[in-house]
Amino acid sequence: MSTRFDIRKAVPGDASAACALLRRSIEIGCKADHQDQPAVLEAWLGNKTAANVATWFSNSSNHALVAERVDGNRGELLGLCLLTQAGKLALCYVSPEALRSGVGRALIAAAEEQARAWSIKKLHLHSPASASAFFEGQGYVNAGKDKSCWGLECDLLWKQLDAARDAGARKRFCNCNG
Repeated sequence: MSTRFDIRKAVPGDASAACALLRRSIEIGCKADHQDQPAVLEAWLGNKTAANVATWFSNSSNHALVAERVDGNRGELLGLCLLTQAGKLALCYVSPEALRSGVGRALIAAAEEQARAWSIKKLHLHSPASASAFFEGQGYVNAGKDKSCWGLECDLLWKQLDAARDAGARKRFCNCNG
């Protein structure tokens, strides 16, 4: 059975459900990364409160997106993504039940579209090791290990947006290198 969803701009009213999704995704989906270490998990979850999420969603320098289920349990959030005007994908989380359903790919594509609208040429993010292969599959380059703001060793990934679009156009229309 496929999961049907829509991607839309997040609003502060989504904060409580988005916060619950964030916390659940980290606790369950990122278990291989935090390994149930209380100090790591506490630091990672420390700023994941409904009040903080509402602030992030209402900040005009952020573009927050949610994936919302459209079948069965309409209104259920399946994922969220937060892009800053500095070109950072600050959040990209999918509900453990919605992994591998296209939600993450759709959120990334929508965030990249907004980045292009803001004339951002390169995006970057910190990814826990368990999610790095997903981002690499979306065209992000792994630049190596770095510490996240909560102290977990993560992969630093980046993607050149204009180069990826131009390379795709060349492949589609001709085989030249020009």
